[in-house]
Amino acid sequence: MATPAISAVGLTIALTAGPASASAANPNDNYYGCPPGAACIYNNGDPNSGIENGGVYWSYGPHNLNNQVGNHYVVNNQTSGAWVELCTGYNGTGNGNEIIYGSPDGDNIDLTPINSIVLGTGENYPCSPP
Repeated sequence: MATPAISAVGLTIALTAGPASASAANPNDNYYGCPPGAACIYNNGDPNSGIENGGVYWSYGPHNLNNQVGNHYVVNNQTSGAWVELCTGYNGTGNGNEIIYGSPDGDNIDLTPINSIVLGTGENYPCSPP
């Protein structure tokens, strides 16, 4: 009877230790708080200002912006060489104002003329050249 009790205690300790070590996150995965695989827009031109409410974008394709005036820091923390293009029109149309390549990378950008951002990969950029 004593042996199963010791075995159960050993099993409990093993199960408790496993998740604690597996949940340790690498602090280098975030770039100014922007999670890997995402593009982020910050409250103003300083990345230390924090990501604005609703400012994390995960999916490829166009994302319309509303009431974005003045300088904001924009980060590309997508993986696999994905880019972020800033377009003057809605739905990824208009002139391409800037493309943020690489990951992670960021830039202080005046979003006043920008009405959408597009996340994508490859060489097919949806905005017309300026």
